[in-house]
Amino acid sequence: MEEDFEFEFSEDPKFSVERYEEMIRNEDQLFFDSRAFESIIDYYISHNDPVKALQVVEFAINQHPFASAFFLKQCQLFMATNEPERAFASLVKAETLEPSDPDIYLLRGNIYESLERHHEALENYFKACSLAESTDEILLQIALVYQNLNDYESAIVNLRLALEENMENQDALYELAFCYDVTNRQDECIDFYMQYIDKEPYSYPAWYNLGNAYHKMDLYEKAVDAYDYAILIKEDFSSAYYNKGNSLIHMDKFEEAIETLKLSLGYEPPNADTFCSLGECYEKLEQMEKARSYYKKAVKINPELGDAWYGIGVTLDSEGRIFESLHYFKKARDSDESFPDYWFGIADANYKLGNLAASQKAYQKVVELNPLDTDAWLDFSSVLYESNELEKATETIQEGIKNNPDTAELYYRMVAYIIATGKLNEAIETLEIALKIDPTKHEILFEYLPQLQSNKAIIEVINKYLI
Repeated sequence: MEEDFEFEFSEDPKFSVERYEEMIRNEDQLFFDSRAFESIIDYYISHNDPVKALQVVEFAINQHPFASAFFLKQCQLFMATNEPERAFASLVKAETLEPSDPDIYLLRGNIYESLERHHEALENYFKACSLAESTDEILLQIALVYQNLNDYESAIVNLRLALEENMENQDALYELAFCYDVTNRQDECIDFYMQYIDKEPYSYPAWYNLGNAYHKMDLYEKAVDAYDYAILIKEDFSSAYYNKGNSLIHMDKFEEAIETLKLSLGYEPPNADTFCSLGECYEKLEQMEKARSYYKKAVKINPELGDAWYGIGVTLDSEGRIFESLHYFKKARDSDESFPDYWFGIADANYKLGNLAASQKAYQKVVELNPLDTDAWLDFSSVLYESNELEKATETIQEGIKNNPDTAELYYRMVAYIIATGKLNEAIETLEIALKIDPTKHEILFEYLPQLQSNKAIIEVINKYLI
């Protein structure tokens, strides 16, 4: 037994690890200074071996029983192995030795938060804050707890405090943008980031988050400018390229968007969302084969990306390949049955294929999911009308009007259905409502029933509102 030999800290952790493993093999009892033990523990943690790391901690505690740092390491390892009670016990021992160490309360807060005991987590984070010299990371943790409690106002307060202490805390910047977004406070978000950028003009996360806020407010030109500043500061900022590309799509600048989105692919691995956005650009440029190729690349990476399946369907529909398009609209629907556009695609394709019953069922789903979709109400009622179900067509438009009482198109269609029942006076009353809302859209009535252009009563009412 070599009880008088001590290994001191070495800059090369492998040296300490080799000496430690040699001690275990030979069943010796060698001594290591505390820094050497910490180096060995960190080595095993970095190699994802918590069991060996815990064994080293036991040796370290035996040799350095008054070093609270090893009880903290032990706590972290028990957390990693999902043993919260043993982790708590380690912290009790650390607290006995060093009650003013903020890491004790920070770790205890972490354990409580992992157990979803949010208020106890907050108590410990606040204690850690009162003891720590640097508090921005602790304030960030407090903000995350408040987010879990859906108290975004308190989260915002703590995130701003974190940034007051450390303006370079990027996680706090992103979380603050998230909180402003969830609470729909984009104006306040923009004001904050503008003030922040005045102090930190080279903060690419701040420019990026400012761009996101502008995008959400449909201020796409300003969004693009903000993304450009972020890219100027950080040339390989793939998310900024991607979001800039989507802003350009909203501005109908599809060729520029394609160029920008392709640049993003140079700085990140192939990405399904980027391929899907490229597909959309080529679709808008009516380059359907290219669009389809990118949509297919997207679903190859992420088979659950409904927008890409839907995009393939749209390109096939535009080429008159309706039966094929229906298959892809159904694939999109299967990825997310709550998205009305996918059901609309199914409804429209079935209508074009003459499957009126299937079309009706799909349109019914569309209006259930999105009762504000005027086109869906119009098309749904039209399918019913063509199926000789005039009463159901009329009821459908009435339901559409209940959900969209200021939409003239629905009233004009109602006029057509009422006339089909022979109730001219009632039709004229409904026509007047439509004309009061928007007289310029009266041509819709003639598009649906051209013969009404020779109906003197109808023309007389229309002319009264056009004067």
